[in-house]
Amino acid sequence: MDRPSLSALDLSIVSEGSTSEAALAATTETAQLADRLGFERFWVAEHHNMSSVASTEPAVLIAHLAAKTERIRLGSGGVMLPNHPPLVIAEQFAMLEALHPGRIDLGIGRAPGSDPWTAQALRGERAGDADSFPSDLVDLMGLLGDVRTTDGLFEHLRATPAAESSPLIALLGSSDYSAQLAGHLGLPFGFAHHFGMGGTSLAADLYRQRFQPSPVLDEPHLIVTAVAVAADTALEAERLMASHRLFKFGLASGQRVGVFDPESAMDHPAWPQAEAMPTNAVFGTPDDVCDGLDKLAVEMGAQELMITTPVVDVSARLHSLELVSRAWTPDGVKSQHVNR
Repeated sequence: MDRPSLSALDLSIVSEGSTSEAALAATTETAQLADRLGFERFWVAEHHNMSSVASTEPAVLIAHLAAKTERIRLGSGGVMLPNHPPLVIAEQFAMLEALHPGRIDLGIGRAPGSDPWTAQALRGERAGDADSFPSDLVDLMGLLGDVRTTDGLFEHLRATPAAESSPLIALLGSSDYSAQLAGHLGLPFGFAHHFGMGGTSLAADLYRQRFQPSPVLDEPHLIVTAVAVAADTALEAERLMASHRLFKFGLASGQRVGVFDPESAMDHPAWPQAEAMPTNAVFGTPDDVCDGLDKLAVEMGAQELMITTPVVDVSARLHSLELVSRAWTPDGVKSQHVNR
């Protein structure tokens, strides 16, 4: 049986002692390699007020990456809709689509993805207004040409520049709510399995159950994200994972631990707790990683897997991506664009 297509997600992680400039350069290099390897798409995320994440403005970063790559689809994983008026997002991505037709994805998230102060600074009184999310999403879709209602912003406005094509809109989430809404609207759905919060199977089932064919999709398209780290040996992969495991422990415990190199991470006082914390990441040899991804894809019924490789050393990160690509398909990662 054919394996799902493979894509990549990058957060532009800033490790301790490094800089945002270096992190963004590493993201660019990773996107270029994913492009050469034949990955389906490369997404970047929106995060604010986090010293360890350099990706704050996806649209700007996507424009840069699109100019530095040739064929891979570039997109947001995601833009947090509660942070921005729909027209602002629509115009940003209409511009991107006009500049790079047929290569732009707009992944939309429902959570603000930041602290209350940042959310307030971004959008004032409407910051984090979850109740307006469905109507804002439909407005955004209409502004980009996917009209689903007779009453919306699109009656008075249109996102410009007016491209001959539209970016692919996907709904992202880690909850049942987003899965059901994506199914109802007939949009691709990306589940944030890499968050490690559980619930993936239920969300995937709900998405398929609620799915209604749309102008975008004839049938469901489920994208499942996963942390995946491959190395020449299982021991080396385990070592490389130390940085991420300590960082994840910091997030889970509210300690805001930075992103350290593996040796410093294993010397950190919190390492024993971080090492003991369960993880749904897949890591090891290339065959180990592909086996883990195969199991995830079958369990979820995913049409696409999107891997993120949170390795501090850029050369090791690129090597991991290359190892997974070679093991996933003998001729490299296959690319199957979503039926639009």
